[in-house]
Amino acid sequence: MPVRPAKSWSSTLRLPKSSFPPRPQPADQPKYLKRCADNLYEWQSRERAAQKPFLLHDGPPYANGALHIGHALNKILKDVICRVKVQQGRRVVYVPGWDCHGLPIEIKALEKQRELHKDGEGVLDAVGVRRAARSLATKTVKEQMKGFREWGVMADWDKAWTTMDKGFEIKQLGVFQEMVKKGLIFRRHKPVYWSPSSRTALAEAELEYKDDHVSTAAYVKFPVTGVPEGLKGKLPDGQLYAVIWTTTPWTLPANRAIAVHHDLEYSVVESGSDLLLIASTRLSQLTGMLFGETEVELVLDSLRGSDLVGAQYVNVLRGKESVPQPVVHADYVSAESGSGLVHMAPGHGIEDYDVCTPLGIKADAPVNDLGCFTSSALPDDPHALEGKSVLHGGSSEVLKILGDKVLAVHKYKHKYPYDWRTKLPVILRATEQWFADVGSVKDHALSSLEEVRFIPEGGRARLESFVKGRSEWCISRQRAWGVPIPALYNEDGVAVLTDESVAHVISVINERGIDAWWTDLQDDPAWVVPGLEGQYRRGTDTMDVWFDSGTSWTQSDQQADVYLEGTDQHRGWFQSSLLTHVNASGREGAPFKTCITHGFTLDQDGKKMSKSIGNIIAPRQIVDGSLLPPVKTKKKTSGPIPQALGPDALRLWVATSDYTRDLIIGQPVLQFNHTALLKYRMTLKMLLGSMHPSARTAPITKLDQIALAQLQIVMTEVASSYDNLEFYKGINAINKWISSDLSAFYLEAMKDRLYCGDGGGVVEEIFHGVLRMLTPITPILVEEAWDHRPEWMKAEPQIHPFHRTLDDPIISPDRTVRDDNLLTDLPWLLNANTAVKTAQEEARGKKIIGSSLESSVVLQLPSQALGVFERYADELETIFVVSSVKSGGEVEGAWKYCYDFDVPGGKGTAWVVPPKEHKCPRCWRYVAPFEDELCGRCEEVVSVS
Repeated sequence: MPVRPAKSWSSTLRLPKSSFPPRPQPADQPKYLKRCADNLYEWQSRERAAQKPFLLHDGPPYANGALHIGHALNKILKDVICRVKVQQGRRVVYVPGWDCHGLPIEIKALEKQRELHKDGEGVLDAVGVRRAARSLATKTVKEQMKGFREWGVMADWDKAWTTMDKGFEIKQLGVFQEMVKKGLIFRRHKPVYWSPSSRTALAEAELEYKDDHVSTAAYVKFPVTGVPEGLKGKLPDGQLYAVIWTTTPWTLPANRAIAVHHDLEYSVVESGSDLLLIASTRLSQLTGMLFGETEVELVLDSLRGSDLVGAQYVNVLRGKESVPQPVVHADYVSAESGSGLVHMAPGHGIEDYDVCTPLGIKADAPVNDLGCFTSSALPDDPHALEGKSVLHGGSSEVLKILGDKVLAVHKYKHKYPYDWRTKLPVILRATEQWFADVGSVKDHALSSLEEVRFIPEGGRARLESFVKGRSEWCISRQRAWGVPIPALYNEDGVAVLTDESVAHVISVINERGIDAWWTDLQDDPAWVVPGLEGQYRRGTDTMDVWFDSGTSWTQSDQQADVYLEGTDQHRGWFQSSLLTHVNASGREGAPFKTCITHGFTLDQDGKKMSKSIGNIIAPRQIVDGSLLPPVKTKKKTSGPIPQALGPDALRLWVATSDYTRDLIIGQPVLQFNHTALLKYRMTLKMLLGSMHPSARTAPITKLDQIALAQLQIVMTEVASSYDNLEFYKGINAINKWISSDLSAFYLEAMKDRLYCGDGGGVVEEIFHGVLRMLTPITPILVEEAWDHRPEWMKAEPQIHPFHRTLDDPIISPDRTVRDDNLLTDLPWLLNANTAVKTAQEEARGKKIIGSSLESSVVLQLPSQALGVFERYADELETIFVVSSVKSGGEVEGAWKYCYDFDVPGGKGTAWVVPPKEHKCPRCWRYVAPFEDELCGRCEEVVSVS
């Protein structure tokens, strides 16, 4: 029969055709974002309204700046979890929130105000500060919300809450009232962490610790004026001095006691005319530092600390006001450093305060809000220290005044607390502050964690340690921007805080708004508490922002399924939420069922990201691809194209990271994920172009059944990983399956059938499977692929990938694996396939073949393996993508290459040899009877078409 020219056969091929673009089209992104986020959230809320919800409670981000990579990690992780739950058939409730009070916003608002009034005018009072801060927070919330939505985060954005909402503030005050009712709120003059740079008290959660802080340390001697009766007569003549060591000499004006330990041994040494009291075990280390080459004589040894308790000394810095001060016992005194005698300033040390208060020793702190000495620091010369900063030169000034009472001075590097906002050192300073009692409820709080799941598990011990380590929580702040501590003060400064007074304050705030606390006149009768006589003023302290966000559980009437934040929130939001919940919710248990923490983002060298270093990576740089080298094009009219793959690139980075540790982000990581995302797109484009309705009625081959088995295995593995919240394991499984099982095996083997044969196969099932696995991770890609499905599919009623649950079958029962041997045989078939490919590569390397179809295969197998390969005999050439396959017999040909592989019973050998037939000009297989003639299969297809 006449043969048509080869060029004409292309029109008879079923080549993949799809409108799916190789890269996202910016113009299409808004509609896909809306469908995969807002529309999906509304759909699941409506269609599953009767179901018990899965509640992910938002740890509110702080509304004081642009979104950074940490925001992306946090918000996208939450979104992926919510999408997994939707896929599992749950109704998700996720209402975003924002933390809007506190010092950083106040400072930023004031800075902005100063920029607007560079002439010095426009100094704001409390009301002006609040107005400026609210404006800034409102603007920031809108900007951050826009950014979150651009990342494809689905949520109930219309119900988003902020801590500055009136409704939130009223509920927060209600929690405070409940704690007042239980006697858990009290006011006390005691040392707290005070930030001179912020001019407010700080909680432990607001501190950062710097390991290389350098202090001026000193050894100072205090004259002993009296000893207990048991020591009289044992001491030689001469003035006895107690030697103390301090790393904060600026606190010496507030010294009110010296502590020893009952069980330590002390010695008295003579240096010149002085007798010095030092712990016995410290003498050898201190002799050189304190006395140099001066001869020192040991005059009394083995004096127990218990013998010294009750001795008296004077603090010479108090001058004429000097009175005898006691030597006391303290458990924390040791002889591991210093002199074994500890200077105690209960106004500047928490441990000192705890020891001194029961003994009736007053906590004095002659330091003002700016961290400068007051006139009372040096009673005999009020102006000598007044106004000098305790952190900047204060220690040196005090030591200068002490003169010869200073034995030695040295620099000491140690760990020291800093204000986490201003990055400047803090001090401990006794002030009147409001506290919440943690000690009486910590056991209840700890027991409520027993039923909580922690991811990673180490988070449990971390949170428990912070709860165990505190007895009180300083909840007052000396700022204007926040929720007021609803306390009233009489003319003597005595505070009134009762269930009734707080209830009345709440009722007025509910009616007039919270700013009325500052704007109303002090004698406004609306604020008068019924039954309370006399004149009272409203206080100016506001609540710790951790109390604000810690009461956010009031936004829901049920326990949250998940709380998810960074590891720093064990000492912050997780803890404040737990403590307020067990104190005031009236519900059993913790506010969360599962507590998940993620690490911090580091650059590719493992360094913390910092503006000063210049290693910050912004989320938009990942979205727009600007961190990667642009793609070169062949078109002369256009330059390089940025590798922009949209929000899915950012989402894939989050999903591929083991978030339980610190996360590395840099060009290598992003390039890897970028390549993977492009692979997903190319795979989907291939699948979209290869789906035909005729495939549904075409025969299911053993190769198809292998593909379905592999699909089912990977979908099960991915679903399990997602359910365990180990998303990176799921993505790794997807990548491995696409690379090894789908692209390199099934689709490669199927090209002949898809292009030249009946177009059958299980491509449609695979398409739905890919979308199912990618739906929680790259929803925009999934929506885009669904939008580009063939018209014949669009004409059918089909369940949207977002609406499918894991119970909805992707593979119909009549197309599932029926051969019980298939899964057992599959590894041996894959071994043989690898051997064939390896032998072909050797031939290809010697330029003997190009296409794999230019070869045939001969399998030499042990008898135990014959049955396996005979079951697939009619499909082996398709599986191996060669022109023919035979088992056994002579291995003949002008060339031959082989490779061994494992099979049942030992080793098999795959020989790659030249095909014996001729190349078919249509399908390119070497199975045609004559040169330039069609093979039988192609002849039949062409004649039918």
